[in-house]
Amino acid sequence: MSREYLPGQVITYPYLWAWQNERGETDGRKARPTCVVVAVRSANDGLTHLVLLAITTQPPQADRIALEVSAIECRRAGLGDLKQCWVIVDEYNYDIAERSWYIEPDKKTLGRFSKTFMMKIATAFGSARNSGRRVSRLD
Repeated sequence: MSREYLPGQVITYPYLWAWQNERGETDGRKARPTCVVVAVRSANDGLTHLVLLAITTQPPQADRIALEVSAIECRRAGLGDLKQCWVIVDEYNYDIAERSWYIEPDKKTLGRFSKTFMMKIATAFGSARNSGRRVSRLD
């Protein structure tokens, strides 16, 4: 796989919500914009480990942790057609790019969030990660 993944990139990915995973579902119901928050190439095996956050147009429930995406960040991320959206930071999908059944290697990124906004996402994710939910997409 020649594609490089970088934090802040927005890709299309069939995100599997934690509640769907808990019900026994194994596939995301639709491909959605998803933010790469962590992309680490392992020195041991050379594989790219990804932590992916869902982007949604649905306002988050009161018990969820999410960041609203400004209009300019929507445009940067290739989400200009969305009027309002949020990055959910209290759950994530974990996948390995080179072994993924869900990532299309030749598909282009939609766009990329600015470094400043990405730092806000990373900080919020770091704070929420211990109480958040991980959904492993390794089959």
